[in-house]
Amino acid sequence: MADELSMPPSPGDGTNPPGSPEGSPGASSTERPAWWIYRGTGRPLAEGELAAALPPPPPWRTFDGGPALPSPPADERDFVRRLGPVAGGRPRLADREEIDIVNTALLLRRPLLITGEPGVGKSSLAYRVARELGLGRVLRWPVSSRSTLREGLYEYDAIGRAQDAATARQLAGSGRGQHSGPEADDARRARPVRDGHTDGDANGGGAAGATADTGLGNYLQLGALGTALLPYELPRVLLIDELDKSDIDLPNDLLDVFEEGEYRIPELVRVGAREPVVTVHTADPGGTAEIVRGHVRCRAFPLIFITSNGERDFPPAFLRRCLLYTMKEPDEARLADMVSAHFTDSSDERTRQLVRRFLEYRRSQGRLAADQLLNAAYLTSSGRHIPGDEWERVLDLVWQRLNPEAAAE
Repeated sequence: MADELSMPPSPGDGTNPPGSPEGSPGASSTERPAWWIYRGTGRPLAEGELAAALPPPPPWRTFDGGPALPSPPADERDFVRRLGPVAGGRPRLADREEIDIVNTALLLRRPLLITGEPGVGKSSLAYRVARELGLGRVLRWPVSSRSTLREGLYEYDAIGRAQDAATARQLAGSGRGQHSGPEADDARRARPVRDGHTDGDANGGGAAGATADTGLGNYLQLGALGTALLPYELPRVLLIDELDKSDIDLPNDLLDVFEEGEYRIPELVRVGAREPVVTVHTADPGGTAEIVRGHVRCRAFPLIFITSNGERDFPPAFLRRCLLYTMKEPDEARLADMVSAHFTDSSDERTRQLVRRFLEYRRSQGRLAADQLLNAAYLTSSGRHIPGDEWERVLDLVWQRLNPEAAAE
């Protein structure tokens, strides 16, 4: 494998896939570079194929978290909603540069920063890669101007815990006064057990029995980034969506986590002597994980996709830790491929006509997003006939420009 990786071909030496339109991107299976693991076909790898093909990380990107966790199951409904059903007889068309950069990020264990116009498919790339490589459900962190590093790592509901503890004590009629509260509950659970009861609760009732569900882990949930850094055997796919919307400090706050692949949860560190292992909730539905002494360290660094619409620049220190990729607007072949993936019963000729009309509209009216094409494709396949003049008015509504100032010029 090392010999195969030592001489990667240049991004421009590929040919078109069999049956693909002239000039479309991609590479045929007969000349596919041996170093590729992600192939961009839309077809999932066989079980175990990724583990066998993925080489060890560079020494400076090797992490030793444990014990190793298996990959979570895929959320196929989410994949179908975002990508359409798994490709049948014809592989999807992928850009050669896109495949190269995804494989490079996978091999180097580095985050991938994807920039481009809104609606070109930046976020969808994370879902395509997760489905094809069999890496399970995508963890998504939608960034806003109020997002913080702690939000991405974990959240602790201290107020909810205190309220539940007080309610439980009231229901139990404990009346322990100054010796009550979440911290006292931690201490009572940590005391030696005698005859099935903790010291200080000889009758097995009172506050100890009433607050059994107010343990720290029940009020602590890992965020998308925090879950991705659990010690999975294979990388989790993490989508940090629209980082350019964040506060100016967030990219710099991410530097240490990206470099070290670990973080600590102070609330668990403080009780580590009494409760060395705490089970917390994760960002996966119904998921839990055991945290040892408040320390989380990855085993396989997650495959991180960071999207940006280019609304701001990022600091050099952040860019140095990422691989950079600018996603271009999809051409006619890729737009037709996208429509066919979602509307499998749509005729090729009808799809081509709609795509060409979309491209003409985009050239004359200004920037449009690919999902606006999908909206029109749905209307044409919905079985509702819209006469010619009305159809033009409907298209004007569906294909509203994303940059109206450009059209005004």
